[in-house]
Amino acid sequence: MRSYLIEDLTGENLKRIEARLTELGLRGPLDGIYFLPLPEDLLSPEQAEHTQECGPHILALEVLPDFGALKLELLVRGRGRLRCSCVTYADEAQRAWAMDHLDIFIRELDIAV
Repeated sequence: MRSYLIEDLTGENLKRIEARLTELGLRGPLDGIYFLPLPEDLLSPEQAEHTQECGPHILALEVLPDFGALKLELLVRGRGRLRCSCVTYADEAQRAWAMDHLDIFIRELDIAV
């Protein structure tokens, strides 16, 4: 699995991150899992075509308290369907958006990493 890992986060900072992700309505079905929706203008042609049946397209973010880390999986998934040809690793633009988005999110919480 390709991922973007941010380490050396304190337990307090992870709690703040989780609280804000929950406030934003990004909480997934399991503890410590959050879903970042990919903006529609970044979807590949196939992902855009599959939005009705497979969307919204998301990236999974996992909070790893035992490791003091956040792991952003760089696999674009469809919440509406688990297996489809539109489920692929993020392309360059999607990857850049996701990593920048997470970096800005953490900076806005005034967390140094």
